[in-house]
Amino acid sequence: MKTVRLFDLDFAYVDVGQGPLVLMLHGFPDHAGTWSHQVPALVKAGYRVVTPYLRGYAPSEVPRAGFFDKATLVRDMAAFIQAVGDGKPCHFVGQDWGAIIGYGLISAFPELIDRAVLMAVPHPGEVAKSLLDPKHVHRSFHWWFFQLAELPEKAILNNDFGFIDYLWEYWTAPGYQDAEHIQSIKQMLGQPGVLTATLDYYRAMFDPARADPALSGLRERMQRPVQVPTLALCGALDLRAELMQNQSHYFEAEYDFRLIEGAGHFLHREQAQAVNEQILDWLKRK
Repeated sequence: MKTVRLFDLDFAYVDVGQGPLVLMLHGFPDHAGTWSHQVPALVKAGYRVVTPYLRGYAPSEVPRAGFFDKATLVRDMAAFIQAVGDGKPCHFVGQDWGAIIGYGLISAFPELIDRAVLMAVPHPGEVAKSLLDPKHVHRSFHWWFFQLAELPEKAILNNDFGFIDYLWEYWTAPGYQDAEHIQSIKQMLGQPGVLTATLDYYRAMFDPARADPALSGLRERMQRPVQVPTLALCGALDLRAELMQNQSHYFEAEYDFRLIEGAGHFLHREQAQAVNEQILDWLKRK
């Protein structure tokens, strides 16, 4: 485990392999260990793979105060790439919040990313449209629940983090089991300050007061058409797949969308081999 200091916070990350840099970002409820099925395959293929723990996700430092809005998260990772990279554009892979950050990165900082793979979350423009669709409002019920004060923390902590078990069961293919990994997520969320930090990502989504006013220019750049070659992946059993079917108009660079059969939201763990094949095929294209 390594650390790098950015914006008065220590960011923890794992760094393995040699070759072109691939940065992989996790989502919620999850952590950087989620890429355990992808890292060996990428290293074997000749890549250096870096998997950071996002702001507030232990063992990264939990801020005592500060912002968790998307622009802040994008700024974090742009600085991270510059700090740990070799001065060349890296490849980027993100799932869930990692993908949300990824859309912002490839729009605002295309010079930092060579090729991108974004999983399980549609482009922000499609997300905005989905807020008017009842079935997608229901699918993303946690967004609204997490806006409440204190109750979400209490509910998640209850019954040995039973809420986390529920989300993984709800979002994955029927019968999928990942007990050891989910237990490690619970252990992380139980560390002081981590749970509230992870929920503050969601609270910042709809509360302008939680957005860093100093980053208004970055927010504008995050709205630009995408100039980075991008592969979008989604589990065929994830309702969000239908939101990702027709988002090519946001991309001015090469773009492709593919479904992963037999997988839900955590497709990179549910169907690891299929996802690995897609990632490796995409990254080697020029």
